[in-house]
Amino acid sequence: MDMPAPNAAILSRKADIVSKLRAVLPEDAVIDDAAETRAYECDALSAYRCPPLAVVLPRSTEEVAAALKICHAEGVPVVPRGSGTSLAGGALPTADCVILGVSRLNRVLETDYANRFIRVQSGRTNLSVTGAVEADGFFYAPDPSSQLACAIAGNVAMNSGGAHCLKYGVTTNNLLGVTLVMMDGTVVEIGGAHLDAGGLDLLGVICGSEGQLGVVTEATLRILRKPEGARPVLIGFNSNEVAGECVSDIIKAGVLPVAIEFMDRPCIRATEDFAHAGYPDCEALLIVEVEGSAAEIDEQLGLIKQIAMKHDPVELRESRSEDESKKIWLGRKSAFGAMGQINDYMCLDGTIPVSSLPFVLRRIGEMSRDYGLDVGNVFHAGDGNMHPLILYNANKPGDLQKCEAFGADILKLCVEVGGCLTGEHGVGIEKRDLMAVQFAPDDLEAQMRVKDVFDPKWLLNPAKVFPLDATAKRRAA
Repeated sequence: MDMPAPNAAILSRKADIVSKLRAVLPEDAVIDDAAETRAYECDALSAYRCPPLAVVLPRSTEEVAAALKICHAEGVPVVPRGSGTSLAGGALPTADCVILGVSRLNRVLETDYANRFIRVQSGRTNLSVTGAVEADGFFYAPDPSSQLACAIAGNVAMNSGGAHCLKYGVTTNNLLGVTLVMMDGTVVEIGGAHLDAGGLDLLGVICGSEGQLGVVTEATLRILRKPEGARPVLIGFNSNEVAGECVSDIIKAGVLPVAIEFMDRPCIRATEDFAHAGYPDCEALLIVEVEGSAAEIDEQLGLIKQIAMKHDPVELRESRSEDESKKIWLGRKSAFGAMGQINDYMCLDGTIPVSSLPFVLRRIGEMSRDYGLDVGNVFHAGDGNMHPLILYNANKPGDLQKCEAFGADILKLCVEVGGCLTGEHGVGIEKRDLMAVQFAPDDLEAQMRVKDVFDPKWLLNPAKVFPLDATAKRRAA
């Protein structure tokens, strides 16, 4: 995967740039030692690495603004970084860039239960947002699999979702406002502690913009009352396609579970060896969870079980206790770690219409045989957000390239059936060259014009999202 050549002029001025950053930031906020910057050379797409010019770790919006002003004046590219959990290379540095990490921006700034919002600094982890309010009976709904580590800044950048997004929506549905620092150091407030703001939907533009438009330092998030209760049911099937048909029928029936999660045989086997969750021996399984009062739960699960029985399940197991619920979810929450015990893998992210699940799962199986690479499927089936895990050997020459070609074909298939390239991982570097598969030239031009407004010099998060040739033309203009 090609990356732009580093700017030699910037590299030659490293000492001067670092000196200017140190003049406006605390002593421990600037890292330029080659050994220490290697910790920031990649994110969770670890197949690609590049140590940055330097790293800055501010503790306030004011310090972020001061750092960006210096970089803007010096023409230095900046890569915003949350917790580095991006699976699409969203925080991959270039050799001539400054990494701006927000991990020290981790405070809760305001909590308002009457109006159901919390305002936090953007380096706070996803799970710790709920941790700050759960004792009072509230929670923050988006729950990506990396929620223990991932930062709110990255969630906003990639519009992250999670298992419970079927009912509660993704980040954009739970984001009320942000404090944004633009590349020239200008600080702007967008949205706030209220419902939709008047005028242009700038918050909708920022959420999912992958650090291309500014650095989010604070976020105002919607918090919700904890439901009265929740209960999952585990359903095993003899084929991926039948499991996909069951998902489609549940959605068509008008039932709205809080989550519908899918796992196929490779993932089931891996998680059993890893977590011993007690899953059935089957080709595919669904975890369907509903919530509400006891009567509501019984009614919803009754209908779901009726639908499932029409598809001749291998096993249908309804939780009867909190311990059983935890056991049902244990394997799903362990799936990515369990697959990593088997082999290197690339985790994809594409979204399709739920009705296309049976066809797409069948085609992925056919492509797996054609490429000679195994694939495990574990994903948020309720909203069609797929996460195929392609297994490959990182030490075998050519295997990574074969894996990437396989992944590109899966993502093209998602677009062909009416879906899109990404649901929550973003484009980053992984999918930038596929953008033309989904968007016409005029569509890409419209998106790039938005970046022109926020970041005229194209210094923020370089070489991401848009095809490299388009980025090069913009930066040369």
